[in-house]
Amino acid sequence: MNDATNEPAGDSSQPPGAQSPADLEAMLAGARVPAAAVEGQRCGVIAIVGKPNVGKSTLLNALVGQKISITSRKAQTTRHRITGIRTREQTQFVFVDTPGFQTRHATALNKSLNKTVMGAIGDVDLILFVVEAGNFTLADAKVLSLFKPGIPTLLIANKLDMVNRRAELAPWLKSMQERHPFAEFVPMSAKNKGDIERLFGICAKYLPEQAWWYGEDELTDRSEKFLASETVREKLFRFTGDELPYTSTVVIDKFEEEASKQHKRLVKIAATIVVERDNHKMMVIGDKGERLKRIGTEARQELEKLMDAKVFLELWVKVRSGWADDEARVRSFGYE
Repeated sequence: MNDATNEPAGDSSQPPGAQSPADLEAMLAGARVPAAAVEGQRCGVIAIVGKPNVGKSTLLNALVGQKISITSRKAQTTRHRITGIRTREQTQFVFVDTPGFQTRHATALNKSLNKTVMGAIGDVDLILFVVEAGNFTLADAKVLSLFKPGIPTLLIANKLDMVNRRAELAPWLKSMQERHPFAEFVPMSAKNKGDIERLFGICAKYLPEQAWWYGEDELTDRSEKFLASETVREKLFRFTGDELPYTSTVVIDKFEEEASKQHKRLVKIAATIVVERDNHKMMVIGDKGERLKRIGTEARQELEKLMDAKVFLELWVKVRSGWADDEARVRSFGYE
């Protein structure tokens, strides 16, 4: 089935913690890059880690300044290691967004996701441990237990805009200090531009002085083909909500760029949405194909902006029962 009718488819606070609202406000006032940090180029890898649905992908997109990691309300949306690159003045930040660490459902897919998380945090210069401000669950604790000593870790208390009384964060921050020797606490909202600016200042001083690894204008090391599959998957989740199990995935069957006299770039994409049951297939297609048409149209429009190209997108839906429990099939669908 295709997309529409032949339409292509001060220093930041130190770990002694906030003992009072005044201390907390001082913490929120912002960080500054030390003068000693500016000589020569800096470059390093920063892992963004946390349980599912704490805002890791939203944070990555805000840091990069462009959407490269898909987001949705559905947990377990991110399934791959996504690298986002941002170069500012003398510093190149290489951010790695990871899947939320899975503590339930020991399927082959979830084992693959956890392997990705473990690989990402093993050899980095800095870890951003993302939690919801004022909240710490058993799932958060399991992620925290994975961290190796010696790698500086910032506690990113995200979704600060959802906290009604900031003064109540002070005892929570103190309790977090007792759980782990965090280098710094950063209460923030990934949707707040001022908080994102402050986070750059905090992160820069932890990165080593060395030559940049990427070009100044590069934003990700992921291919357009990969971004196409992720974009379709995001729209799939958006239009099916909680009806569709998270195990549904998207496979790119064709990704070809063709010469065109009318367009600067012309890209033709064919993709298959893989579900586990026949009723899931009907759910994705919708009444008279309307839902699949909407998924394809929105994915195509976003890809045209992302790739600066005219895009023709064709979507199909296929049933592959039990694929998330089949290690060979999980690998064949592009998971590690």
